[in-house]
Amino acid sequence: MEFGALKPVLTALAMPPTSLLLLAAMGLWMARLKWRGGWALTALSGLLLAVLSCHGSAVWLARNALPQFPPLTLQALQTSKVQAIVVLGGGALPEAPEYGDSQPNAHTAARLRYGVWLARQSGLPVAFSGGYGWGANGKQGQPEADVAARMALQDYGLRLRWSESRSRDTHENAQWLAPLLQRDGVQRIALVTDASHMPRAVRAFERAGLVVVAAPVSYTLPQRRDLLEWIPSASGLLASRQVLHEVLGWWVGRLILV
Repeated sequence: MEFGALKPVLTALAMPPTSLLLLAAMGLWMARLKWRGGWALTALSGLLLAVLSCHGSAVWLARNALPQFPPLTLQALQTSKVQAIVVLGGGALPEAPEYGDSQPNAHTAARLRYGVWLARQSGLPVAFSGGYGWGANGKQGQPEADVAARMALQDYGLRLRWSESRSRDTHENAQWLAPLLQRDGVQRIALVTDASHMPRAVRAFERAGLVVVAAPVSYTLPQRRDLLEWIPSASGLLASRQVLHEVLGWWVGRLILV
């Protein structure tokens, strides 16, 4: 078994709510043995779960725990001598019964839409990178790149210039796509992915030898009135989890590769 196959499991264990539930269970076990601190540990895990379930916490983490990339303006795109738009896959729906085949998930659809918009504004060709992902359940009929190519053509009338379907994570996105681009003389790219994922993605493609101009989408921003931002919710926990996933990936990447 490749180490990468363990990444989804290890990530799930490290991320809330699983990590906090395990922490609470440890606290209860300690309390049952009458060890000091058991109840305090259980209470702490509950408090952290409540705080991370607030969308305001996700916004704060996104702004303070990760490197920041501003939105890409069309003027910056035109003056940066970019040669191609590169869109990274963010996952696919293995089954979409209403369509009868695999479809991009919300992350991939948002990234692809923005990549197509940039291409139309600039006239630049588009590349897409994404395979099945380490956590794919085997029911996905096509790799993300094939799903995205079909969507780009059917929904936007745009044919992808480059399509890379072997990659299973961000590192492999860069590892497999960069040679395809460099073979055609492309050295400068506008990279499209979620704002919280951008730090890891830029690092991976720069290490692959490309000059990267960040084109982030899907910023983690306030969505409701101030008070509602600090009321725990399932959507708030999901947003915090996604940001924490990128924070973990950023620091693990620095420790392993730097």
